[in-house]
Parts: sequence; C-alpha cells; structure tokens
Amino acid sequence: MKMKQILSLLTAAAMTLSLAACGTDASDAVTATAQPTPAAETGEQASEATASPETAAEQTVYPVTLTDQAGREVTIESQPETLVSGYYISTSLLIALGLEDNLVGIEAKADTRPIYQLSAPELLELPSVGTAKEFDLEGCTALEPDLVILPLKLKDAAASLEELGITALVVNPENQELLNEATTLIGTATNTMDRAQALLDFADEQEPRLSDTLSGTEAPSVYLAGNSDFLSTAGSEMYQSDMITMAGGTNVAADITDTYWAENSYEQVLAWNPDYIILASDASYTVDDVLNDANLAGCAAVENGNVYQIPGNAEAWDSPVPSGILGAIWLSSVLHPDICPEADSLAVIDEFYQTFYGFNYSEISE
Repeated sequence: MKMKQILSLLTAAAMTLSLAACGTDASDAVTATAQPTPAAETGEQASEATASPETAAEQTVYPVTLTDQAGREVTIESQPETLVSGYYISTSLLIALGLEDNLVGIEAKADTRPIYQLSAPELLELPSVGTAKEFDLEGCTALEPDLVILPLKLKDAAASLEELGITALVVNPENQELLNEATTLIGTATNTMDRAQALLDFADEQEPRLSDTLSGTEAPSVYLAGNSDFLSTAGSEMYQSDMITMAGGTNVAADITDTYWAENSYEQVLAWNPDYIILASDASYTVDDVLNDANLAGCAAVENGNVYQIPGNAEAWDSPVPSGILGAIWLSSVLHPDICPEADSLAVIDEFYQTFYGFNYSEISE
C-alpha cells in the first residue's frame, strides 16, 4: 500500500480509534487455533488453522489463516520478517522464540523490563508504539511491519491496522492455558513452532515432576499479597492461585471466586492465619514491612519468619509470562525446602533461561 493511501486511512482510523526443583499446569494447554493445513489442499487460498499436539511442530505453510484470541480470522500471506509487539508478554515470547532481531518496534516503558536488558538489550533502542491506553497507531504504521501483535485491550487498534493493510494478531495470555494458546498462535504465525513447542514442553514437563516430588506431603497455607496493597490477595481465578497449588501449597483465599484481586482486612488475614505470606514480585512494600507490621502480631507466617517476596530481577514470575512456570518452581523450594532444594530449583531456572534467553539466572539472582 502506498504511503499516501496509508496516511489517508490513518486519518480516518484515528477518528474511531481510542488511544487510550518443582511447575504450572500446562498439561491441557496446547489447544490454540494455530496450525495450518498443507497448501496443496487449498491451492492459492489461505489454509485454515486447526490445532492438534501431533502437528504442533510442523512448518507453517503460507498463506495461513489463524483465529486470534479476540476471535478474529487473520490471514498471513507470507512469513513475516519485520514484527511489532505492543505488549510486554508477547515481546518476551518473541525473544524466547528467537525473533528479537525481527522486531522493529515494541511497547512503551521497555526499560522497566529486566528480561530485555539481560537477553536482548538492543530492543531498548527500538521505537515505542505506546501503551494499551495510548497506542501510537501512526508510529506503528510508519514502521511498515509485516506483523503486529497486540493485547486484547488493543483489538480496535488491530482492526484499524488491518484497514491500513497491516496484518495484526490479538493475544490474551491471562492464564497458563491462554498463554500456551498465544505461544502456539505466534509460533505458527512466525513459522517458529519448533521453538514454541520446546517452550510448551519445558513447562509441561514440570507439572508431573512437581506432582510426583510433592506427592503425599502436607500443603502449607499461603497468603499471596498484591503489588500495591498487602490487603489485596489473589482468589482462585487468578494465575497466582494455580502457582501456589503447583508449588505444593494451599491458597487461603481459594474460596474467593467472584473476583480476581480481592480486598480484605487484617482481621481476615489473622483468621486465615497462613503458614506463609508471599509478596508479589512488584510489591511496593517489603518483607520487613510485613514482619514489623503490628497488625499482624500472632500470625503464624510472621511469628515464624515465613514471609518471602517472589523474585523479579528477570521477570515477574507471578504473571502469565513465558517464564511463569518458574514461579511455582521457586515457591516449591520455599514451601518444601527439604524435598525441593533451592539448588535443584535454581538448576531448572538456569536451564530455562539458558535455553530460551541465553543467560544464566544464577549470575543475576540475589
């Protein structure tokens, strides 16, 4: 499409777009609508995506039509060479798939993501395409990418890009299953399913290992405190609740099913009387703040010094990022150090980062 046409469409689109060692359950996750059928069966027409674990690592045959996580049918005519990611989770995933050199633009605030500096520092020099609240449609278009990957909050921007002749996929990796779907979707779109399948397999292998290792052990109770407020905790609908279960613990807030982050009181925390208190990796308060909080006097976790913060010096493992499985592995060593020694968990964490990001986590861990 000529730039004059793009600019004309861009003006129209701008009027309607609001700029505004021990794992995770991945055993039932490879269900993404992202596998192509052979082009020989479809002639010149785009192949329709289907999913099956048996074909998950096949080479993508273009053109291919995929159904993204907003339910949009998207046809990719040829293997994309230049990529834009408007979401930190998809950017991290693209690095894991070995596509960092194909990126020409990424989301804003990239310098707040340690994983970029550790694995692909050149990304910090790329143009920003803004945030989910203020997406830079014009700036993204100027980069002339072959494929743009956006979060669900930017599905309207994806539609506007399509009107401008730019292919866009929407992802929504809000839990482990959806993250696995997004991995398969992007792996198929970029013809990197071999690498994507290896990523899926790594996580998938950890669940039975954890389950077998922790079989028969008592599950201590865990209170997971939120980023900005200690009195905000993760109910059973949250990714963090699954992380606790996989690590051999019991989420004290598991009965909360009608919301995600649930607000409660000190009285409720004392009534739960958790064995462990775990702080979110991006918590705005510290372990010492919790240990010295007079409102928590008598709480078992505080009395026994069992208050820990999830590491965040690479990525926030208590979120559905490609490395999210490592949160459960780390936590298993906190809850069950005799069965899941820290050294064993660190070896698994190192293996993950060496394989998919090219650095040793043990060299940066505190």
